[in-house]
Amino acid sequence: MRIKQTLAAAAAALIALSAVTACDDKPEPGRGGATVPAKPGAPAPQAGPPSAGSTADAQKFLRQYASCENLATGGPGDVRLRSSSVKDVGGSVAGLGVCSDLRENGAIGIFLTPDMKKFQEAYYQQVMDKIAAGEPAYGLYSRVLVGKDFVAEPTSAMTARALAKSGMRVLTCNPTFGVPEGRKKEKALAGSCVLSDFVHTADGPGDGSPEPGASQGGQQKPPANPGLPSAGSLSELRKLIASSVDCKRFSTDPETVAIRSIDYEPFIDGDAAAWGVGERGLCGQPGGAQRAHGLVWLDKVDDMAALQSRAKAVQLKEIQENGGRPKATKSMLLLGGNVAIETNDASSRFGLYQQQFFRLECRPGFTTPQGYRSEKAVVDGCVLTNYEPGGITP
Repeated sequence: MRIKQTLAAAAAALIALSAVTACDDKPEPGRGGATVPAKPGAPAPQAGPPSAGSTADAQKFLRQYASCENLATGGPGDVRLRSSSVKDVGGSVAGLGVCSDLRENGAIGIFLTPDMKKFQEAYYQQVMDKIAAGEPAYGLYSRVLVGKDFVAEPTSAMTARALAKSGMRVLTCNPTFGVPEGRKKEKALAGSCVLSDFVHTADGPGDGSPEPGASQGGQQKPPANPGLPSAGSLSELRKLIASSVDCKRFSTDPETVAIRSIDYEPFIDGDAAAWGVGERGLCGQPGGAQRAHGLVWLDKVDDMAALQSRAKAVQLKEIQENGGRPKATKSMLLLGGNVAIETNDASSRFGLYQQQFFRLECRPGFTTPQGYRSEKAVVDGCVLTNYEPGGITP
């Protein structure tokens, strides 16, 4: 009897072991080095830019990330392409298609571009021509996403954002555009264009939040506006603006920085620390045996709220006292994320606006004119903009 019980127990153990072994043939996701499969509709991004030999191939790729139905390979007269900017890029598109984006109630244009450099050069020239013809915002809110040998242009920003995560990149050639800190940025094949994974929208900063884990500059305080130019030091700032400001002569000596000139007056008056400025330097010839020339002040800002609050008070006082127009010799204050530039030179400001430095505008009732950019200011009642009343078009 005892032998039968022992044999029965052994058989039960063997059955249980077999069941465990059968279950272990399919390890749980993530266990034992197993790879967790991607969710349907959310494939891993391409290792490099995607390629397509036909519009059908491109559709197959796009459908992994977006709705792309009812593909047609007709001409640019297809009503779904009426808002396309790529359909008019001549001489660089070898094949054209369009599909319906049913999910976002829109469409996606598909353009085969076997010579991607030629396409980007043609698109860059188109943007420059439009800007010269009086459309300064043309191409600023680009939906042109490039692969290796094809281009997709969705009408929906949501779809553009999905495709920007696929390995495709947004091509932007408007010189006033800047890729926010923390986003992927690559050099394009033409002009001053850039490739990025950032989709800019006309009603705000778009999907500009940095990716998880993006660098915030070590232990430094994050910039007040992360999409604007920032620098870790005055030396970095000096290099950053070298194309816009002549700063071959530079000094951080407190006595030199405190110099005033009949031709050049700084915006920041008095104790710079009270304005929230931590470091300050001066570009240009401060005077002495020669008359002062080309003075521009550089500021590393520790407290952007304090700086903007003081700047707002100065601007409102000027509005009250002399119609809002400072003296021609007084510098304007242009702001980045954690830096500021004080200059009264119009050509320097033109270049700085192109580098995404913005002016603080606090006039009551101000609205940024169409075609110019604006960002939310730290201080209430103000905006940051690249518009100057009666002044420069960046």
